[in-house]
Amino acid sequence: MPDQPLTRRERQREQTAAEILTAARHLLAVDGPAALTLRATAREVGMTAPGVCRYFPDHRALVQAVVAGLYRDLAAELEAARDARPDAPTADRLADAARALRRWALAHRSEFTLLFGKPVPDAGTAPEDPAHDAGWRFGQVFLGLMTQLWREGAIQPQATPDLAPAWWSQYDDLREHLTQDVPLPVLHQFVQAWTRIYGLVALEVFGHLDFTLADPEPFFQQTLSDVLAELGAAVPVQERPQN
Repeated sequence: MPDQPLTRRERQREQTAAEILTAARHLLAVDGPAALTLRATAREVGMTAPGVCRYFPDHRALVQAVVAGLYRDLAAELEAARDARPDAPTADRLADAARALRRWALAHRSEFTLLFGKPVPDAGTAPEDPAHDAGWRFGQVFLGLMTQLWREGAIQPQATPDLAPAWWSQYDDLREHLTQDVPLPVLHQFVQAWTRIYGLVALEVFGHLDFTLADPEPFFQQTLSDVLAELGAAVPVQERPQN
């Protein structure tokens, strides 16, 4: 049976909820994560806080909706970068996605802080959180490309030690999100690569490279090339066009 069209009241409710989220995201972008409160959002949209609670029952529900929307937007940008050159080698597409992550993060510092700095407890993406699936859509962009590199044979798994570190068992949760049984040593390489790419972006966004780098972009490009080379997939350093 086809879905029934929304009633006028349901359409109005969806429109109002969307307006509330737009207002919340505006507050976040302009004033940072601390401004993302029910009361401030209500003022922004011309409602009372109890009125907002008819659409988002508490602060957690509002923040989770904002986080989910941001992750979906970020994932869409990364997917577009990944798919812009469908015939390019997988390593090049991974590099394109990493560069897109950095561009988005620098253009949306407050939003990046909410998602990855976790300054607000309600912004979590644990399995029980409503924003979990949206967060994993973002994560699947990089995880999928790294898995493809492994399938192509670019990533040569390190030999499994006779006594694997006990903490490697923590990768089991990550494996549940994969369609193939990726060996633990390969997952370890994935995580090492991701922490270097993400970690460098976070350091730049939070201003922790200012002590030495006035322009971190060349360093990012070189690090990205180094990370991909360690994954067995060399990508040339992308030079900035000369003016």
